[in-house]
Amino acid sequence: MGDALIHDPNGGLPRLRAIMARLRDPKTGCPWDIEQDFDSIAPYTIEEAYEVADAIARKDWDELEGELGDLLLQTVYHAQMGAEAGHFDFDSIANRISDKMVARHPHVFGDENRDKSADQQTADWEKIKAAERASKAQGRTLDGVAIGLPALTRAVKLQKRAARVGFDWPDIAFVIDKLREEAAELVEARESRSEAEIAEEFGDMLFVMANLGRHLKLDPEEVLRAANAKFTRRFEGVEDALAAMGKTPAESDLAEMDALWDRVKVAEKAKR
Repeated sequence: MGDALIHDPNGGLPRLRAIMARLRDPKTGCPWDIEQDFDSIAPYTIEEAYEVADAIARKDWDELEGELGDLLLQTVYHAQMGAEAGHFDFDSIANRISDKMVARHPHVFGDENRDKSADQQTADWEKIKAAERASKAQGRTLDGVAIGLPALTRAVKLQKRAARVGFDWPDIAFVIDKLREEAAELVEARESRSEAEIAEEFGDMLFVMANLGRHLKLDPEEVLRAANAKFTRRFEGVEDALAAMGKTPAESDLAEMDALWDRVKVAEKAKR
């Protein structure tokens, strides 16, 4: 493969694919890239997706451009390995997702009426996906919910699937009652059970919390990310206050840091 395309700053996607092919060339490529396989690259793919989400959350559009490029590279990487193994290639991947989008939007690309509510479109989408799962012999309700999803996200998806067939609390009050029940069982487990049983009860409580978020129409991953960001922001405020006093957190104590935390919290709320 010639170098002209690889060094063309306007080469676009063909350039990126050529670069990946060169990196994976058994004779002239990069030893590290040649050694990789689907399993070793998968964690990087997940990481890049999170970094895209992070750039969006921070509204850093310049960085988002770069992170989307990193994520695109992951697709190109997997496509190259798939082509080498004879499983698929970049074009077949693109054709497959194109076919899926056309099939799932008959109201846009077919003869169905576009005059539908968002709820009706969602219901139709789910019917189409259910038919797709059936064609893959995924007949069980929970089949096809990816195991590799973040645990909270997967919990919500599992609950939504179960809810479609009527396995769901009819009212949020029942979810809150269940949360109280699980909290009590966790307290009991701490007092008299093994570490494994404590972990199980804690997992049950997290699962109910995800269900509560679903009933509140909140994304648990999203709200937890926001809580993480708030904690980071406020703790850094504590660090700044300590630094102004010539101290570090290690040189402080809980009482002092807690008081500074409250001060940061009040100041933050006053700015709203």
